[in-house]
Amino acid sequence: MGVRRGTTRLLADVTTTINAGSRTVIVGANGAGKSTLLRVLHGLVVPTSGTITWGGRAQLPLRQAMVFQRPVMLRRSAAANIRYALDLAGIHGAEADARIREALAEVGLLPLADRPARVLSGGEQQRVALARAWALVPEVLFLDEPTASLDPAATRAVEQIIRDIHARGTAIVMATHSLAQARRLADDILFLHDGRLAERALSSSFFSQPATALAQAFLEGE
Repeated sequence: MGVRRGTTRLLADVTTTINAGSRTVIVGANGAGKSTLLRVLHGLVVPTSGTITWGGRAQLPLRQAMVFQRPVMLRRSAAANIRYALDLAGIHGAEADARIREALAEVGLLPLADRPARVLSGGEQQRVALARAWALVPEVLFLDEPTASLDPAATRAVEQIIRDIHARGTAIVMATHSLAQARRLADDILFLHDGRLAERALSSSFFSQPATALAQAFLEGE
């Protein structure tokens, strides 16, 4: 699978499999193609070559969600932000009410349900975005640098929510620039270099014994 924008190659010859129920973390230097790959998998970017299949079908999972580095908050309360996503998914009434309460409780924000989302802190907004995804009960959740702008305490909170969502059976596909975070969260690693998939490995193998010189240099900070 490849992606070009004009004469610029963003991804080239990326071939891999995302395991159902796994936590797949995409790592690589800035500009390696991490965010582009996530957007292709989520359906926001159409590949210019190759195809993507989910469960053997050439269509996106019906239940999926994506959380970005800077969460998109509507001009309404935290609860109403979640309700909007549920409305789009055709979930209304008492079921929507229950999902909103559960999701906000799971991320520790139920007391702030009626607070305008845009006045919340960055960490709280990211937790609202995760609650919005949680309420949809997605088969797969895409995360693009979800803690890049957060302090350590907020990062720990978001990482725990990611673990909790995964424990419910949701596959996680996440891009991060933090190797420490990848160590903490990943089952599988996709290492991108210059728009190509340079290595795919179990997290334990990638960090202890990378198979390529490119990955070794990346881990050593070169």
